[in-house]
Amino acid sequence: SWRQHWMFFAVASGACAAFNGVFAKLTTTELTSKLSTAIATSLNIQTHSSIIFFILNLTFNGIMWSLFTTALKRGKSATQVSIMNTSTNFLVTAFTGLVIFSEALPPMWWAGAALLVAGSVVAGRKDE
Repeated sequence: SWRQHWMFFAVASGACAAFNGVFAKLTTTELTSKLSTAIATSLNIQTHSSIIFFILNLTFNGIMWSLFTTALKRGKSATQVSIMNTSTNFLVTAFTGLVIFSEALPPMWWAGAALLVAGSVVAGRKDE
């Protein structure tokens, strides 16, 4: 049954949260304004790129909340849904930061992220 597919919705919501951050960064920072303009030009978008990326930011935020609440409704534990959402958000954020913005994360970031996820998993086991 679809009730068992809470994990899909939790992972998808985490990915949307990461992309929400990407579009927010493309909208707001001076550093990325050249990149966002280049992306808009390559997509043959004639309007101001920051407006489009702001709309995408709002859209992905709305989609993320919709997917997250669906995962909460279908899952057995809000903690487990949050763990999947957060873990996915960390990984997709790291990947998109590297690919889109050339931001390599230091080993300390990865260690901290791993500890946060591990702590969440330990806390989530109480809900099983």
